[in-house]
Amino acid sequence: MSGFKQFLLRGNIVELAVAVIIGATFSGLVQAFVSDLVTPLIGAVTGGRQPNFADYSFTINGSRFKYGDFLNHLISFLLISAIVYWLIVAPMAKVIRLFDRDKAGATKQCPECLSDIPTEARRCAHCTSELVPESEKPR
Repeated sequence: MSGFKQFLLRGNIVELAVAVIIGATFSGLVQAFVSDLVTPLIGAVTGGRQPNFADYSFTINGSRFKYGDFLNHLISFLLISAIVYWLIVAPMAKVIRLFDRDKAGATKQCPECLSDIPTEARRCAHCTSELVPESEKPR
């Protein structure tokens, strides 16, 4: 039972739960934005009639296909995807590149085993080959 308790109280699980709750709330917010603002805006641009995409459908052999609700969800998905990309993914990629750039300046590759080693190392920690530091190389 203590192992299960540790599993539930780990930081990753709690963070995931918070992310799911915030994501569901954000999804509801975007759905309302699409149905209450974007759809009427489309109606204003296309001729003044306020469309209700959820009512758009067609019938084939007595089967009703509601494609309008799909349009609402598609617009919501595209908005959520764009917001997540521009507010989370793109900034995180910049931060990761920044840390990688700092790491790249502090390490170099061993010419023998190709493992990453500190720039000023005189001997590789992996293959023990002797290295000449950059400051002592002939120019």
